[in-house]
Amino acid sequence: MSDPSDYTVGWICAIDTEYVAAQSFLDKEDDQPETLSPNDNNCYTLGEIGVHKVVIAVLPDGEYGTSSAASVARDMLHSFPNIRIGLMVGIGGGVPSRHDIRLGDIVVSASRDGEGSVFQYDFGKTVQGQSFCRTGFLNQPPTVLRTAVSGLRAQYERKGHQLEEVISNVLEKNKRMQKKYKRPDLDRLYPNHIIHPPDSKASCAETCDSTKLILRLKRTEDEDNPMIHYGLIASGNKLMKDALIRDKLTEEKDILCFEMEAAGLMNHFPCLVIRGICDYSDSHKSKEWQGYAAMAAAAYARDLLYQIIPQRVQGEKKISDILSSVKEAIVEVQKTTQDTNFIINEQNQREEHQAITRWLTPVDYGPQQSDFINRRHKGTGEWLLRSNEFQQWLKEGHQSLFCPGMPGAGKTIGTSVVIRYLQEKFEKDPTIGIAYLYCNFKQKDKQSLIDLILSLLKQLVQEQPSIPNIMKDLYSRHGPKRTRPLPDEILDAMRQVISSYSRTFIIVDALDECQVSYEGRGIFLQEIFSLQVKTGMNIFATSRFIPEIEKWFEKSIRLEIRASDSDIQKYLDGKLQNFQSSVSKNLSLRGEIKSKIAKAVEGMFLLAQLSVDSLAYKTTPKAIRLALRDLETETESLNDNDDKQFKALDRAYMEAMDRINAQSPEHRELARQVLSWITCAKRSLTCSELQHAIAVEMDERELDRENMTDIELIVSVCAGLVIIDEKCEIIRLIHYTTQEYFERTWRAWFPNAHTDITKTCATYLSFDTFESGFSPTHEAFQARLESNILYDYAARNWGHHARISSIEGGKLILDLLENRKKISACSQALMASDGFSRYSRIFNWKAEMITAIHLAAYFGLEKSMTALLDRQHDPNSKDYYGRTPLLWAVEGGHEAIVKLLLEKGADLESKDHEYGRTPLSRAAEGGHEAVVKLLLEKGADLESKDCEYGRTPLSWAVEGGHEVVVKLLLGKGADLESKDQKYGQTPLSWAAASQHEAVVKLLLAKGAKRQSYLDVSDMQFMAGRNNDMTMRSMQINMRKHMRLALRSVGTRRLPERK
Repeated sequence: MSDPSDYTVGWICAIDTEYVAAQSFLDKEDDQPETLSPNDNNCYTLGEIGVHKVVIAVLPDGEYGTSSAASVARDMLHSFPNIRIGLMVGIGGGVPSRHDIRLGDIVVSASRDGEGSVFQYDFGKTVQGQSFCRTGFLNQPPTVLRTAVSGLRAQYERKGHQLEEVISNVLEKNKRMQKKYKRPDLDRLYPNHIIHPPDSKASCAETCDSTKLILRLKRTEDEDNPMIHYGLIASGNKLMKDALIRDKLTEEKDILCFEMEAAGLMNHFPCLVIRGICDYSDSHKSKEWQGYAAMAAAAYARDLLYQIIPQRVQGEKKISDILSSVKEAIVEVQKTTQDTNFIINEQNQREEHQAITRWLTPVDYGPQQSDFINRRHKGTGEWLLRSNEFQQWLKEGHQSLFCPGMPGAGKTIGTSVVIRYLQEKFEKDPTIGIAYLYCNFKQKDKQSLIDLILSLLKQLVQEQPSIPNIMKDLYSRHGPKRTRPLPDEILDAMRQVISSYSRTFIIVDALDECQVSYEGRGIFLQEIFSLQVKTGMNIFATSRFIPEIEKWFEKSIRLEIRASDSDIQKYLDGKLQNFQSSVSKNLSLRGEIKSKIAKAVEGMFLLAQLSVDSLAYKTTPKAIRLALRDLETETESLNDNDDKQFKALDRAYMEAMDRINAQSPEHRELARQVLSWITCAKRSLTCSELQHAIAVEMDERELDRENMTDIELIVSVCAGLVIIDEKCEIIRLIHYTTQEYFERTWRAWFPNAHTDITKTCATYLSFDTFESGFSPTHEAFQARLESNILYDYAARNWGHHARISSIEGGKLILDLLENRKKISACSQALMASDGFSRYSRIFNWKAEMITAIHLAAYFGLEKSMTALLDRQHDPNSKDYYGRTPLLWAVEGGHEAIVKLLLEKGADLESKDHEYGRTPLSRAAEGGHEAVVKLLLEKGADLESKDCEYGRTPLSWAVEGGHEVVVKLLLGKGADLESKDQKYGQTPLSWAAASQHEAVVKLLLAKGAKRQSYLDVSDMQFMAGRNNDMTMRSMQINMRKHMRLALRSVGTRRLPERK
């Protein structure tokens, strides 16, 4: 019988597979101990590895997690009191990352940057804010083990290891183990959004699409296989099977491996954790690799023990003695933690609040409000607040105040005055909700129905002292998956949050600048008024005089915004104080200027601003009076009609351009550059971006920062046409009418604008700094963005400018496209806007697999595409998602590119890996009539169904309301009654649900069965059985829209369902 006091090494396993692997590496197996502690329920195997006496224990069958491991360790220490070093050896789930962890590899717990080697996270605290909380005091393993790890690591690095051979030898001696414990052939890794079918017991080979596997290079002879990784191991009480949560935690902590027992040991049994990787901590888990992974971990543990001299083990304290001192320290610490916990809980709540509001939308209208209210001249706008109309709106609930006005009348400044007034009036009343929007024609891509509602919802949630439960629920369902809520979910949340206030004020400026589309302004107004009916909130809105908008406010309080003479004169008086003394001190001249400009501008603040700015360039009182006389004459010459204001503005802008052209050649050229960039840019530019753009020199390989122009000079040379929004550091034209003017006339003022911008962007992206290709980490990518200010804009937009430039297809463009490294760097920035936030190796693979021909297709570069195809670029090359250049081209509606690719043999029926969509399916969804027609002429399959939803091109076209495309498809014989596989809906169902009345009429005229829309009841039934409230809400809403659409075309009423 064995003496328990002889054993100094404790080895714990979690499952039988690990236990068998551990036993197989004992050099000698000993007899069972003479005695055990009375309450010890563990099963032990005793033996020797080298000169060390080792005791191995396994958790009870079917028990997992930190608490079970702690119990086993505690009993072991009671029965074997002389144990001085501990090992936790077995299997774990790896994390695909920059460390290139693969199945069969080994992860060894090791501290980094002074932090512990095992990170305990609590799944119960992962929902709020998706921030994983450290919840345990995790001891470091004994020094002798950490030293041995370093020694063995150096040995492996110098000589390599023989773990594969050692495992093979063990299995050769015990052939019974070979079937379960030998190394499998296949190592399958899927992207984090690919989920193994729930409840499916079939293998990935049978149920998961092999075309979506992530391809990795085979390890070379110079690389270790299995590879040993050293770093942080995450331990929790639940099995990690969610790849999205896996990657979220890995982003924050650089985790190498997930497991379930180590954290339970670290306070009771300080040990080294060794894990063989058997899966990727995702839904594709299987037991196929468990045997080999357990063998690999045990083989490493054996080599490690051979590194340790027995005397060093005896020099370590007994683990039981260490724990006694630790417990005393913990008792002292616990006395001070109660107050700390209170502070931490408050901080966690604040972080949760911030995380949820950030998740709703990154858009913040606060800086715009600050800029607008600061631009207001003191004392102006008070007439609006004192008006009877405003006071009625303020006092009564359920009211709408519509304030139309001519361009430049001061609607936006007036809106900022209203917002400031409400904020100050109700500052101390938490029961009053205030939210506002500033619509902007340059931000159409950020102002869809969903974007606008989310922005309002965000503001109302921010004002709440705590996050409403409806928001916590939404976040818990969508946050971990990085998905957005459905429109109905957002609107329901909006309704509940508004209802939590006693009164709510919604303010919307410049409705005329809100995007116009079937999912744009009309639906936004419809939903806002619907919310008003349900909640009694108040609505304030401004717009130009547009009949379509005015109809929505026919029953609302109405007040035209028109700058009063008094306000205009106050504004002018402030401006004139800064004129030269011959004006500022001449009260008579100042009075003349104020009265004549006020009369000429007829309530247009913008025109007053442009007019007074034009006088600033006059050098004498006589010159000023002559200019005022010209202003009077020109104003009188304008016909009194609807175009009068626009003609007056055009005249003012032309005069401003005349002043610009009268400057020195250097200043004139600078102004031309500034105005062309601001006018033609695809989005708003920051001051720094514009400075970098102007500083770029052709044919140079880096940016010379001494070539940067001072921002004050940039503004001053533009004759008052350019301003800076100080809070958000955006440089822009003074008014949207200024943008409209230059969009009409840019070919006259700066005809080479897009060519010049293309040259700048292409030169910038060709700088030597991008020669290294994509950034390998998130931190490196962020550093690149911060140090190369124009990188983001240039990467995302260079091709849009190139498409309409004179150098498209030229040497500069082709040299950039065919530089593999620089294109991958460019693609990384391009893709970073599409939800690939923060670092992941997969993100880099996506960028690396985009080629020149993909980008030429994406941007619609016809001449460049011709050249690339002539240079034998593959027209069927696939990116990470399996998308060919043809798929990229049809999504953008680039007919010429599509034609070129098809002529060069592009696969007409190629499907992407992610959704299985064909080119025709994508073109139909986008409503690209010419592309659809071309594909049909080439014989594209009308009835091809995608893999995700099982929908035909016709189904996608009707949902988008693309009537002409629907006619094309029907003309070719598309099946009217084809049902999608996911929801079982016909094209008529989708058209009705999407409220496309014209398409519904067209389908019915072509013979669509009216009964088909009733099939939605099957979906409702399924939703009810699954208790999926989101699905139930979506389908009930679908039925509502179907009833409305189908009633409008004279079908019989859809039966109501509870």
